Amino acid sequence: MMKFPGQLVFGLDIGTRSIVGTVGYRVGERFHVIAQCIREHETRAMLDGQIHDIHKVGNTINEVKSRLEEKIGRPLKDVCIAAAGRVLRTVTTSVEYDFGSDKEVTGEDIYALDSMGVEKAYQEFLETNDTDMKFYCVGYSVVRYYMNHYPMGNLEGHKAKVIGADIIATFLPDDVVDGLHKAVGLAGLEVANLTLEPIAAIQVAIPEMYRMLNIALVDVGAGTSDISITKDGSIVAYGMIPIAGDALTEVIAKHCLVDFKTAEQIKREAGEKESIEYKDIMGLPQLISGEEIGKVVEPVIQEMTKQVADKIKELNGNKSVSAVFVVGGGGKMSGYTDSLAAELGIQKERVAVRGEEVMQGIEFLEADARKDSLMVTPIGICLSFYEQSNNFIFVYFNEQRIKLYDNNKLAVVDAAMQAEFSNDGLFPKRGRELNYFVNGKARITRGALGESAVITVNGQEADIYTPVHANDNIKVIESTAGEAAALDINQLPEYGATMWVEVNEKKVELPEFASVNGQLQSGYYSIKENDRIEFLNYYTVRQIAEFMDVIINKNMNIYVNNKLADMETKVYENFSVIWTMEELQLSDRDVYGDGTSDTFENLPEDNGTDEEALKTTEELSGQTEIPNNGIPLSIQVTVNGSPVHLEGKTEYVYVDVFQYIDFDLSSPQGSGIVTNLNGRPAQYMEPIHSGDVIEIYWKD
Repeated sequence: MMKFPGQLVFGLDIGTRSIVGTVGYRVGERFHVIAQCIREHETRAMLDGQIHDIHKVGNTINEVKSRLEEKIGRPLKDVCIAAAGRVLRTVTTSVEYDFGSDKEVTGEDIYALDSMGVEKAYQEFLETNDTDMKFYCVGYSVVRYYMNHYPMGNLEGHKAKVIGADIIATFLPDDVVDGLHKAVGLAGLEVANLTLEPIAAIQVAIPEMYRMLNIALVDVGAGTSDISITKDGSIVAYGMIPIAGDALTEVIAKHCLVDFKTAEQIKREAGEKESIEYKDIMGLPQLISGEEIGKVVEPVIQEMTKQVADKIKELNGNKSVSAVFVVGGGGKMSGYTDSLAAELGIQKERVAVRGEEVMQGIEFLEADARKDSLMVTPIGICLSFYEQSNNFIFVYFNEQRIKLYDNNKLAVVDAAMQAEFSNDGLFPKRGRELNYFVNGKARITRGALGESAVITVNGQEADIYTPVHANDNIKVIESTAGEAAALDINQLPEYGATMWVEVNEKKVELPEFASVNGQLQSGYYSIKENDRIEFLNYYTVRQIAEFMDVIINKNMNIYVNNKLADMETKVYENFSVIWTMEELQLSDRDVYGDGTSDTFENLPEDNGTDEEALKTTEELSGQTEIPNNGIPLSIQVTVNGSPVHLEGKTEYVYVDVFQYIDFDLSSPQGSGIVTNLNGRPAQYMEPIHSGDVIEIYWKD
């Protein structure tokens, strides 16, 4: 028992044409192969990588196992196996999780991110699964992690706000996995680890130091050609085509009129001998040259390599790769690598069969050990054991018995996903959100969170990350939804602002109000889905009167900024409003400043005579004296820092300045107009004199 240091690993490559068993152990970075055994199927018990006769395959496995036990001197109970890719389905997806603020990334965070990715891949797979077969997720590879949207090799320990991952998840039908388990079970073995053939082969053929390069690995077996692609340090894609070495054997059998087994022998000898002797099904001796065999299989090789090349390009973003490593017995046929290079459009030297040259980290302890390309996948199966030891287990989820692929880090969330339990049922559900618009911009108020799912494992309180093991009893009571979002107008941040206007020479503070879908509403209005809310920065005269509880009858005259107005005229911040039974007698330079359509440009033009001005001034002041004896004055004032000359009148009031400056009242640029005279607030009708300093601007 002390003859071999370390734990012995038994790897079994259950292929279409043969079964290859390998036993070894790893010390440091080197794997030591202590025994090998190869047995071909007596009949075609397997086709295209799929077991057709479980008992015959089980008997062949038992022969391999017994022979290896004789070599190593100890019984073998556990075995590592690989599934062929004939029905392999892969989904590549990306996931992202936002913490909301910077936090240190833990192992649990990474596991949760991976689980989200696998779940997303599974949902995407279900949408595209066009068969009636039930598939299981048998493993996944993380192509790349991201921290705050930048690639990162290892997230754990870093502080991040957002983490993400690109993930490849792989799926196989249940009957494929069950067939493999039953076959090895007939040989008295239990599965210690299950991997995929392309994953196993790449363990040996393309070490991590080469995965920065864009390389394809093609494992050409008897029934399938499995493909994997590396780039930027990661395995970025898996695929397969259901054509391989058996297609060559079949065309040879038809040409030479022999059974499948004899055709297989002719195929192998064709690359080693100039001529091959055989007997056809009539018992007659025949002789055929290796050159003739090459011509017979050439069309099949061309078709096979075309399909492989097309698949490589598809997996590699519709472009060729830099190089191709070929492993497996089917790829050794003369002309295969040259044809594949031609189909890919790369130099033929960059497509090569790989065998002993990629096994520098492997030590073979048997004197007559086989070290060619046929051994790459069996050794890779052994190495996969060290990467992840796993198996299928059964658990109970809400009384339903389900099967899980055990990767030694299964949790409740994995069982829920496999049981097709709704993801929404695990996490608290928010109530219905409320969508609405405020001042033209869309807003969302989210509903309240409901209660989390109630989870127990074997009767003990648990959560979605609680580990699960074989035969665990998991029960989940679905989470509940919270209350729907509800919001009154007075809960909006814009609510509560006020504005000031002057009404009959008194300052009045008015609360800004909201219009909902064109209708005025109070602060207690409950916002409804898709409501359009506008917080207005003006009142109409009618609304001011209603707010002040004043009744304006039809005989009253209304003035806004000393210009005749009506009940619907808009009044902005700092505007003045007058309503009176008497008509005001105003200067022809008075202004209507509601900021809508009327501007100072709409006022009557000065016709150069003094008669109307004298009449207006007399009526306003109640005096009969004519200012300045009726002689027009010319004065100079400073407006916003610039000199302005006023001329043509016998006297001037503040609003006259607007006739001489560029100040657009047609579209308000703020909440109101600021009017200052010599550093103090001014009235529109206040007299001005030469030398006065005036400021006019929009208030923010």
